Amino acid sequence: MPSLTLAQWILAAIAGLGVGVAKSGFAGVSLVHVLVMAHIFGDKESTGVVLPMLVVGDIFAVLAFKRHAVWRHVIRTLPVACIGVAVGTWLMTLVPPQAYKPIIGWTVLTLVLTQLWRMWKPAMFEKVPHSWPFAATMGMLAGITTMMANAAGPVMGLYFLSVGLPKHQLTGTSAWFFLILNLYKVPFSLGLGLIHANTLLFNAALVPAILIGLFLGRWLLNHVPQRLFDGMILAFAAIAALQRIGLF
Repeated sequence: MPSLTLAQWILAAIAGLGVGVAKSGFAGVSLVHVLVMAHIFGDKESTGVVLPMLVVGDIFAVLAFKRHAVWRHVIRTLPVACIGVAVGTWLMTLVPPQAYKPIIGWTVLTLVLTQLWRMWKPAMFEKVPHSWPFAATMGMLAGITTMMANAAGPVMGLYFLSVGLPKHQLTGTSAWFFLILNLYKVPFSLGLGLIHANTLLFNAALVPAILIGLFLGRWLLNHVPQRLFDGMILAFAAIAALQRIGLF
């Protein structure tokens, strides 16, 4: 078990809640646990810490939303996303440690801006051709960003919005997509030495927080305007990303 301070455990619990809420349909929240865990464990190492937490969240999200999945969108994007995971793994072996922090910061900031664009101009994405090249591009980007930063939620949220999925279908389709993709990522993270006994014990301690987050997310899905909620989370994520880039 990692030796953490009380403040770090509190942050970790918040990140666990964030995983559950994100898996309930609030894609913008996924940027929070990426940044919190990067702060606690380091940018590269945190990807292996977060991955088993995501798998737990994916399993319960599938159980909760499986009947809403639209499988044709999973089939169109998942194979290319798997190639993107391999590309992301290769990039992780090339990037020096001192460069990883700003890379994560720029990745998260780009995804924040993408989320804001998606929220403010949804009609623009409705006009995107529902073509295989578009699906393949989004799948590749999702594969690379999920391997390097566990931050593909906004990417796939953008794709699912562009093809016109309503809220519950988006959540169900995303749940199956990420369950399969995150399970596929596990051997890659093991090979990089990012998942081991200590990280798994830490993950086990956070399972209750993830489950609470899932229930909280389902409640929020029905009671809180998603646009407002995502906006608040994205503002926090943008500030944290700017800090990791080194602007302050």
